[in-house]
Amino acid sequence: MATLDQDRAQIAFKSIAEVKGWKDEGRAKKYASIVHAMPALLRSAGLSQALHFVRSRKNKEQQLFLDHLAGQLGRVDATIKNADTLLGKVRDADLPDYLRLTHEALACVTWYRRFVQGELNIQAGDVDADD
Repeated sequence: MATLDQDRAQIAFKSIAEVKGWKDEGRAKKYASIVHAMPALLRSAGLSQALHFVRSRKNKEQQLFLDHLAGQLGRVDATIKNADTLLGKVRDADLPDYLRLTHEALACVTWYRRFVQGELNIQAGDVDADD
C-alpha cells in the first residue's frame, strides 16, 4: 500500500509526464511558471485567491495545472472532479475543510515543483513572471 506522499508523487509525475510530452518548450515553461509560483501564492494569498488568480490568467497551460491540482485534491474530497468543482469547493468550504485543502495543496505543489525541476529541467529562474 502506497503512502499518501507516494500517491501525491505518482499523480504529480503523471501530470508532468503529460507536459513533458509537449513539443513546444514555451508551453512547458508557461505551465512551470505557475507551478513555481504556487507555494508563495498559497502562503501569501490563501488557497481560494491563489486558485482564482490562476483561473484569471486565461492561459491554457496554466489552466491545465488547475485540473491537475483538482485531480490531486479529489483524493481527499470526492466532490472535487475538475478545476470548476475545486474552485467552488474552496469558495464554500468551512474553515476545517479549507485548512485541510490548503495543507494538501501545499504538499502536492511541492511534488509538482520537484518534477518540473527534475523532469522538465525548468528552474524558477528560467521562466518569466508574466508567463
